[in-house]
Amino acid sequence: MLFDLDDTLLDRDHAVDNMFLMILEKCYPGVKHSAIMLQKFKEYDKRSYGSNDKTKVLESFFDEFPSKYRLPRNDIQDYWNSNFPNCFSIDQNTANIVNAIKMHMKIGIITNGASQRQKAKILKTNLTNCFDIIIISEEAGLRKPDKRIFELAINMLNVQPEAVLFVGDDLVIDIDGCQNANMKGIWFNPHMKKNDTEIKPYAEIESFDRLLNFIT
Repeated sequence: MLFDLDDTLLDRDHAVDNMFLMILEKCYPGVKHSAIMLQKFKEYDKRSYGSNDKTKVLESFFDEFPSKYRLPRNDIQDYWNSNFPNCFSIDQNTANIVNAIKMHMKIGIITNGASQRQKAKILKTNLTNCFDIIIISEEAGLRKPDKRIFELAINMLNVQPEAVLFVGDDLVIDIDGCQNANMKGIWFNPHMKKNDTEIKPYAEIESFDRLLNFIT
């Protein structure tokens, strides 16, 4: 069984909340938590999702909400890389289920993103030793939904694609991508979003507990 990282194994949305609070404390001393500021911060982050360069996120935010202390443009990327991974934590129930699955089958991660940040997230949440393989797009030179990154995992695990389940939150990047490589895609959909695409997942789950039903 293979997993996506952000918004599947780890709650990226919660991490963005934590990153916002860190920016607020550092750059806006004395300013109280603002729902409007948080919403705009999330909008800028979403626009840059999938991009390794996060300079635009904070530059746009500082332009809209002038700060007492503005991070220099040349320092933003290093600041993000150093601090954002520390904003992540793993749900204990998720960790328990992953460990239970590992007792029955090989498990791995395929994630898009910068190697430094993704590795730091995995290290911070103690996932490093849980998985048989970890594939990060920057290192692989391939990005989901390219089926070749899924085929790379198949070769590394020495298994048939039809025997592999891939769990991810994005219908196009994760589910369509893995199913183009003949894997079975399990759509992790905790917010019960409507599927407005023609993509048909092998299965849909709203909680990790349901993954235990696929252990045979």
